[in-house]
Amino acid sequence: MTSILRIDASIKGDNSVSRRLTDRVMARLQAAHAGATVITRDLSGGVPQIDGNWIGAVFTPAEARSAEQAEIAAYSDALLAEVRAADVLVIGLPVYNFGVPAQLKSWFDHLARKGETFTYTETGPQGLLTGKRAIIVLSSDGTKLGSPIDFASGYVRHMLGFFGITDVEFVAADAIVFDPEGALKKAEAEVDALAA
Repeated sequence: MTSILRIDASIKGDNSVSRRLTDRVMARLQAAHAGATVITRDLSGGVPQIDGNWIGAVFTPAEARSAEQAEIAAYSDALLAEVRAADVLVIGLPVYNFGVPAQLKSWFDHLARKGETFTYTETGPQGLLTGKRAIIVLSSDGTKLGSPIDFASGYVRHMLGFFGITDVEFVAADAIVFDPEGALKKAEAEVDALAA
């Protein structure tokens, strides 16, 4: 049975273009995979930033953690478990100030754990979360996907690849401010063309 993890990061609620398009992606996937398990993680309320206490907690073996460390690590462990369980990740990526929202960056920070999502080898880093597919739903007011001012899509693709997730597709409602109707129609067509 297929397991789908949906990640939302937009702070715009019902006015969010990325959420609207992510809804469309999810409907397409769920229609093709009846009975799929769906986990939704909404990051819009904020994600705790990693710090020195976090490093001490997550890099201490679970059985050796203090009560405080166990509490600190629990959130990060939950995020990691969700990604591990997923066959498909659907990530809403609103572009804020040319980059990823802070809460999505913090989500990646929680996942970037040596020995859990990646390891280092003699030939460089190797991702440990292989065999997964990721569909990224990008929305932006003025930034065009892949343009010199797009610092979001390359970062997300790189981090997923660093974790071993290399089957990555983008759907983009980009540069919306210049042609709102056209940008949305283009993105909806891209969703409808996705292999389900």
